[in-house]
Amino acid sequence: MLNYAILFLFYIAIFHCFLFTISCPPPNPNLYYQPVIGILSHPGDGTSGRHSNATGASFIHASYVKFVEAAGARVVPLIYNEPEEKILKVSEKATLPKNDAGDHFPLYAICLGFELISVIISEDKNILEEFKAKNQASTLQFVENASIEGTVFERFPPELLKKLSTDCLVMQNHVVTRHIPNKVSSFFEILTTCNDEEDKVYVSTVRSRNYPVTGFQWHPEVIKKVLYTIEARKSLNRPVAQELYDNLIYNIVQLFMQKKG
Repeated sequence: MLNYAILFLFYIAIFHCFLFTISCPPPNPNLYYQPVIGILSHPGDGTSGRHSNATGASFIHASYVKFVEAAGARVVPLIYNEPEEKILKVSEKATLPKNDAGDHFPLYAICLGFELISVIISEDKNILEEFKAKNQASTLQFVENASIEGTVFERFPPELLKKLSTDCLVMQNHVVTRHIPNKVSSFFEILTTCNDEEDKVYVSTVRSRNYPVTGFQWHPEVIKKVLYTIEARKSLNRPVAQELYDNLIYNIVQLFMQKKG
């Protein structure tokens, strides 16, 4: 009798498992779940010349690569001193025409990239000012009346959004950035600002009003989010397999940056 009772309870448990199982939605055929994302390299060897003093040396921090790979995307390095036409093919200069042609072609500009697109859009090298925000954590102050709908912050839970404005959760590491007011407000909408060590206010997050272009003065890759890859999945780009394999980031020599001394 005990065996029958146990068997009965077992069947009830299985029934409840099937009854309350939550199924995942099927893949969206309009999304590409293995997008390829280009990351622009930075001049130098990343170790203050300890590894290489070659004029053409460049590097990409591993945190940027892992930031993208964590969401299932693949990385192709864009070497900063490659022929201009190759860089422009996948840079800000290509972003706007591609989106105008109907291809969702997102661009994330972080730190130096943010400063670069600010100069490009404004056509003014003097748009940047000196600030003291090197190697420190800070809050993000959301601009009053700025809508986060359709932005990277839209997917953040309410409690995290609140903490971002009260707790020092984001990484800052820069000595120049954009001031307020700015000359590119017709292109960008300001989402957040920050204060540096001297309490000077600077722009820290922007998004384009008409394009999937987002600029961060802070470092989202440090907190390991998957924001950009979600946007990249919407792109119509489908790389040729062999060309992709020939250009993936792992064709480049990796360097472990040990502690000094």
